[in-house]
Amino acid sequence: MTNMFTDHPNSVGESYTEHMGQALSFSGPLFVAAFACLGHAFLPFLFEKTGSNIISTLHDRMVANRVKPGNLHKIAPAPAE
Repeated sequence: MTNMFTDHPNSVGESYTEHMGQALSFSGPLFVAAFACLGHAFLPFLFEKTGSNIISTLHDRMVANRVKPGNLHKIAPAPAE
C-alpha cells in the first residue's frame, strides 16, 4: 500500500516534515496576498502590486528555482542577452 502522507513529498525530494515546513512557509505570504487583494478590490489605490509581487516571489521559490530530486543544483534562469 502506498503512503498518502509521504508519496508526494518523496516525489519532490522532501521528507514529510520538510514538505510540511515548505507548505507552511507559503501559507503566511498567501494570507498577506489575499488580504492585500481584498483591500485592493475595495480601495484600488491601495496595494496595487502587493498581491502580484507576493505571488511572483512564491512562484520563483516553488517553480523557477526548484531543486529537482536527484539534482543537487538549482535550475538557473536563462542568462540575459
